[in-house]
Amino acid sequence: MSNTQTGERRIVWQSVTTVLSAAILIAAEVFGAAFAGGWALANLLELGDYGVMGLQGIFIVIGLFVMISFVRNAQKVEPFTTRD
Repeated sequence: MSNTQTGERRIVWQSVTTVLSAAILIAAEVFGAAFAGGWALANLLELGDYGVMGLQGIFIVIGLFVMISFVRNAQKVEPFTTRD
């Protein structure tokens, strides 16, 4: 016998909009900090224009991992779908 539940999956729009709204707010902060931090650190270390772009790129990639992690964890707390 199978223990799988039968029923259609339904999107919980309130959870989707909550997580999306929080992700937009946090993304603005994370990517703003990545941009400013890369610029500040490169200028502090006198790395030049390419150093600024390189550090900003590294920090933005780290920011992407932070955002992916946030959305995955938020989805565990606020599931996007439910079974009827």
